[in-house]
Amino acid sequence: MSFSASAARLAGMAGALLGWTPDIFWAATPTELAAILDALSPPVESPPDAPTLSRLMEQFPDG
Repeated sequence: MSFSASAARLAGMAGALLGWTPDIFWAATPTELAAILDALSPPVESPPDAPTLSRLMEQFPDG
């Protein structure tokens, strides 16, 4: 994706999610925008390790 396409997409997201005007979007640093979007994202849990997965497969067999 080109820079202009990426910037337009991010500007649209900032406007829709944060209520930012174009002036606010262009005055923000990429780090600031990333920090705000990260704070709005749900935390991501790591996948289960092998022993946990094996235990779950034993508890809930697919048949």
